[in-house]
Amino acid sequence: MSGGAPPPALTLYGYWRSSCSWRVRIALAYKGVEHAYRPVNLVRDGGEQLRDDYRTKNPMAQVPLLEFEEGGAVRRVSQSLAILELLEEWFPSPPLLPPPGERYLRAKARQLAEMINSGTQPMQNTATLRCVKEELGGDERAFARRFIMSGLAAFQAAAGELAGRFCVGDEVTLADVCLVPQLYNARRYEVDLAPFATLTRIEAACLALPAFQAAHPDRQADAVAAGV
Repeated sequence: MSGGAPPPALTLYGYWRSSCSWRVRIALAYKGVEHAYRPVNLVRDGGEQLRDDYRTKNPMAQVPLLEFEEGGAVRRVSQSLAILELLEEWFPSPPLLPPPGERYLRAKARQLAEMINSGTQPMQNTATLRCVKEELGGDERAFARRFIMSGLAAFQAAAGELAGRFCVGDEVTLADVCLVPQLYNARRYEVDLAPFATLTRIEAACLALPAFQAAHPDRQADAVAAGV
């Protein structure tokens, strides 16, 4: 695979309320990247992501998935952080990472993103909560709240030294792209956000930006089709 110009056409497979899909939508909107959208309903008929035709595209049976053609071959990349890094390489302006010379700040932006991506969001994932409820007989909402609260507390502590208007200074980074969907989910699970004033202040700054507004779940075609 070459490292040259981006392909002429991108297709994003996602779900309107998937926080991981939302991250990619924010990045595409922020960078002004045209793309096609293919909704994958995670709840209809047991989940369209579990169908054989979709599993062929993404063996993890998850969203998001970015599809494009290069050199006559169809390429696919899954996992939101991998997609975000690819978009950053293809479309470096406006950036979602601090300048290349700012290695510490770039690492911190990635750290904060991963605190959500790998340390918090998986604990509220549909498959995880279904297992907690159906296989373990637990309270799935209480389970999600417990891990969202601890994840946000750790995120706020880690962001404290660097936070400006956004998570890492005064420019949007991968950290903000991950934070906003996570706060949306925190509210879904009735997490008390009063202790996280820094994070909700940053969220408000993000949501004032057109890209974040355009990427909001309620504005997606599959949300509208579902009557949301």
